[in-house]
Amino acid sequence: MDRQNNNFPLEIKDVDHELAKKMMKLFTGEHTGFVRVGPSGYFLPNKYKLEASRIYNMSLRPDDVFVASYPRSGTTWTQELVWMIANDLDYKKSYTIPLTERYPFLEFSVFVHPVMMERFRAENSDSERKLELLKQVTEAGTKQLAETPSPRFVKTHLPLSLLPPDLLDTAKVVYVARDPRDIVVSFYHLNRLIRTQGYVGDFKTYWYYFVNDLHHWTPYFAHLKEAWAKRHHPNLLFLFYEELSKDLPAAVRRVAEFFNKQYTEEELAQLCDHLSIESFKNNKSVNYDVMKELGILIPGEQSFIRKGKAGGWRDYFDEEMTKQAELWIADNLRDTDMRFPHLENQ
Repeated sequence: MDRQNNNFPLEIKDVDHELAKKMMKLFTGEHTGFVRVGPSGYFLPNKYKLEASRIYNMSLRPDDVFVASYPRSGTTWTQELVWMIANDLDYKKSYTIPLTERYPFLEFSVFVHPVMMERFRAENSDSERKLELLKQVTEAGTKQLAETPSPRFVKTHLPLSLLPPDLLDTAKVVYVARDPRDIVVSFYHLNRLIRTQGYVGDFKTYWYYFVNDLHHWTPYFAHLKEAWAKRHHPNLLFLFYEELSKDLPAAVRRVAEFFNKQYTEEELAQLCDHLSIESFKNNKSVNYDVMKELGILIPGEQSFIRKGKAGGWRDYFDEEMTKQAELWIADNLRDTDMRFPHLENQ
């Protein structure tokens, strides 16, 4: 059934009921179904219908900063880099205030199904503090941001076409992209840990859904191409995860230039050390500890920050998947000059 909000110009279409039922057996965090949005058919939970117009029409401020990406593209890494640069390397505040507080996650509430919300409330009912924390992290991003003092920092995985149309003419956006093969490995692990998705299938099935645009925030390449098309806009900085991984100091300088900030070589070196994967993995402020405490992320040995390794997908793909991925990537890059930095050198 097609649904449309008068304040939201794009079509929102329900995913076929039988397909949704099949998927919900694997993605156990969703209990109603899924929708496709706009000409590209972006795949999102049914609850997106409640927030589509609010997000699209949210009020922006000139000093807003958005960090946007497809999930597991180095978003958290980029968030901390951007926040530190824009906040004059305030390490004390960075360590004191968790990243989840410094960056409201614009559409996270869309992924918290009412059934799961009741479970989280019941599991945390022994603590008023936890219930208050739960309310904070699951509250609609637009509501959180309306009450957030400037300058506001916003995390989103939504493509540009689902964000306010005046975004780039009003605020700054840093977009980060990554090889989809590495993304799917990282996202698979997160989807097994995070109960709002609650994936219980195997990796090969997960890959099938991803490349067939049957996964949250897909289609992946449409998402990237929207941002790539705007890469010359003065208010958008397009980064590749592989750039950060290969030459972090150069990426840091690019971000500093984007925010018109100047730092000494010593200050930049200290920041790069702060952003190193080893430092990051041991930094509680960026590891989503509050999500573990509330039971949204299943506590375990694995941290929210994984290996930070480019090319790690090779440990997961069999020969058939490797060939399929090569064809899929080549086909989707055919109509664009966008190339992942490491692919140029292969």
